[in-house]
Amino acid sequence: MSDAKVFGIGLNKTGTSSMHRALELLGYRSLHFGGLETHELVVRAIDERKPMLEYLDPSFDAISDVLALTYYFYLADVQYPGSKFILTLRDMDAWLDSRRRHVERNQRMKEAGEYAGPFLTVDPDSWVEEYRRHEAIVRAYFAHRPADLLGFRPTDGKWEPLCEFLGRPVPDVPFPWENRDKALANG
Repeated sequence: MSDAKVFGIGLNKTGTSSMHRALELLGYRSLHFGGLETHELVVRAIDERKPMLEYLDPSFDAISDVLALTYYFYLADVQYPGSKFILTLRDMDAWLDSRRRHVERNQRMKEAGEYAGPFLTVDPDSWVEEYRRHEAIVRAYFAHRPADLLGFRPTDGKWEPLCEFLGRPVPDVPFPWENRDKALANG
């Protein structure tokens, strides 16, 4: 069995839910987000100098929207040779709007006693810097290995780039767009 995985390393709100669903439709056993516990398990493994996925279910062969994996993608690259990395991208204005709505929803949930997470501050200037810096770091890291990185825009709704990158046939279903109704209802 290969240790190779598919890692989604785009920031949150860049279409990671849609990509996760697309990976499932392509036959991957995909983990998306997994909550704060998943992030903490990855950080624990890193702190203990173990493979990043040590404490996660080993049957997952695709993982996305786990903050520690997003930022420590280079460690995943070393620990899981042969893996593929997908940097989900989104139009900046749409991304900022989605992230703002997400934080505002978290703020409402915190006021209701239903959220204890840290993502509670709307800060578009630092978000733009974070987005640009993350994309630049990822692209620089994979600059000499373009076959291992796909810059992918799930909001384009096209299977072809993803399927070509992963060597999978294009499904006979529309590309999934997750969270569209939820985003519009909360916007």
